[in-house]
Amino acid sequence: MMNSIFKKIIIATTNKGKYQEFVYLIKNLSQNFADEIIFAPEISKLLVEETGKTYSENAILKARAWSEKSGLTCLADDSGLEVEALNGAPGLFSARIIKGSDYEKNKWLLNELRNNQNRNAKFKAAIAIAIPNKEILVCEGECKGRISESIMGENGFGYDPVFIPDGFDKSFAELDSQTKNLISHRADAFKKIFRKYRII
Repeated sequence: MMNSIFKKIIIATTNKGKYQEFVYLIKNLSQNFADEIIFAPEISKLLVEETGKTYSENAILKARAWSEKSGLTCLADDSGLEVEALNGAPGLFSARIIKGSDYEKNKWLLNELRNNQNRNAKFKAAIAIAIPNKEILVCEGECKGRISESIMGENGFGYDPVFIPDGFDKSFAELDSQTKNLISHRADAFKKIFRKYRII
């Protein structure tokens, strides 16, 4: 069992919504994981190019870069939406499939699927934790569901307003944050990384 008590841990994201989701997950999975959880932009403007060919590779790149710069333990993720009818697109390029806002990306996706009966999709995520002078911990998770016919809800971020998780009739953007954080792809990855490395 590894020692999971860190004085400080950096969450390497510029997305405030994602940071808040990470904080919720960490505090609910382990009360002793970290004394202080830091939002990366508050200490640096470091930009890490996502050149990996998988979610795990990109998550590791970001976690390692931030850990080396700060000397602190760093948690990073990479995630994407994979749509069956689009052969897994937008996938790794979910955040940059087109230039524009989240709303514009959602409109793009709905347009790509217009009149298509196959709405199957899944969110995938990789979580990497880089601990200075130690190995990098990494696990992947997913959440299966379907793409809605229209934009639904105003909560969340990214493709949340068009993704309906299996077992629900509401999009991620319509669910309360507690419910979403229990079933999301990031939650799945968190549970796996905590279980695999016996983080308490």
